[in-house]
Amino acid sequence: MDWFTAQDQWWGRMVFQRGLAAIYLVAFLVAVNQFRALLGDHGLTPVPRFLARIPWRQAPSVFYLHYSDRFLAVVAWTGVAVSAALLAGAGDHVPLWLAMALWLLLWALYLSIVNVGQLWYAFGWESLLVEAGFLAVFLGNASVGAPVAVMWLLRWLLFRLEFGAGLIKMRGDRCWRDLTCLYYHHQTQPMPGPLSRLFHLLPRPLHRAEVLANHFTQLVVPFGLFLPQPVASVAATIILVTQLWLVASGNFSWLNWMAIILAASVIDYSPLLGAAPAAGPGPVWFVALVAAVVVLVLVLSYRPARNLFSRHQLMNTSFDSLRLVNTYGAFGSVTKVRHEIVIEGTRDRLPGPDTVWQEYGFKGKPGDPRRLPPQVAPYHLRLDWLMWFAAMSPLHAHPWLLTLLGRLLADDRPVLRLLRHNPFPDAPPTYVRALLYRYRFTDRAERRATGDRWHRTLVDEFVPPVALEHMPAERRRHRPG
Repeated sequence: MDWFTAQDQWWGRMVFQRGLAAIYLVAFLVAVNQFRALLGDHGLTPVPRFLARIPWRQAPSVFYLHYSDRFLAVVAWTGVAVSAALLAGAGDHVPLWLAMALWLLLWALYLSIVNVGQLWYAFGWESLLVEAGFLAVFLGNASVGAPVAVMWLLRWLLFRLEFGAGLIKMRGDRCWRDLTCLYYHHQTQPMPGPLSRLFHLLPRPLHRAEVLANHFTQLVVPFGLFLPQPVASVAATIILVTQLWLVASGNFSWLNWMAIILAASVIDYSPLLGAAPAAGPGPVWFVALVAAVVVLVLVLSYRPARNLFSRHQLMNTSFDSLRLVNTYGAFGSVTKVRHEIVIEGTRDRLPGPDTVWQEYGFKGKPGDPRRLPPQVAPYHLRLDWLMWFAAMSPLHAHPWLLTLLGRLLADDRPVLRLLRHNPFPDAPPTYVRALLYRYRFTDRAERRATGDRWHRTLVDEFVPPVALEHMPAERRRHRPG
């Protein structure tokens, strides 16, 4: 059974499992803190309405058995506890079957959340976590050697993630081909970080070099993952370093960190850490189960592989409701101008020319021109991300935004906890409105003169002043915190 395991992949498996447990922990904490306000019984897009119109076979989830905000809390906190235990190494100190059951539980619980998460969970890194989480079930624990075939499936996942992203760029926005996309991207990305302005102000020749390095890393380097060591380790290290560069330049939830732990699983650590503990392939049932799963994943890989080479390549798409094998890709097009929606409120009984409006502050997205963009990743601020999308589309494309305004007028505490600053802590406003601004980073001279990191220009009134009585009942429903 020597063909089944590989000693040189022992440490890579351990690094991957600990890293995945940490990302699961963050993901479940995001659900604990945000799910109720966004998707709860009285959320902006309630799960019960989704369950009433979407059949189970399209979105398998434990919430088809029962949904309540309390049950969601039980699911999310269970995920937090199990992922914390696995992060601490508990999976290596229990029987093999129990370790697999713990990983399977995490996968099932998080899939259940993602499948009812609607637009709030419609990001590539959600499917990426689910797919990697499924493979983790069959990696075993310290009682068995690392299954070679499953470790290679991790490489196949990383290859699709990187190569798919590279292809979507070359087929998409022309600026990727003429090497100018990073003239804009650091400034217009969904959630800039504390260093994004400095990246944006780099000389343009460096931006072009960044794009060239990105193309090399995503279109050439991934093939090295399938070559013998030490070439595979070198390829994985290049991907890892590139992902750390992306971590420094912006906030992309746990997308970059998932790529990092996948790359880390490829590296041969034995020259640094010494020989791994000797372990056999495990019981026959484990070998048979792993073999069956490998065949299943290879069969399901046909459509994602075909998609890679399709002229009409899809980005961040699942071909099965369990999200076992998916397609990935990001920023096939790059926004050239940044627009932001700024929400304001007033207690005036009837707004007029002299009305003083006060601005709501969001935790992550740009608002106050003086504020340094925060580093939030791998944590994910779902409302802030959706506000970025809303600013690029007509209001009718984002009906949840009107519901958000209604919740602010109703002093909805779970929704208000999603914000950084509520200018009306004692009583809600009588009117709210939404303005559309164009934002750009200030240059060095403007920063010295004004102290601002952003320069913003009013574009239009996105939503005119609206009062609670103007809202339909479902948009203004109030609930106590």
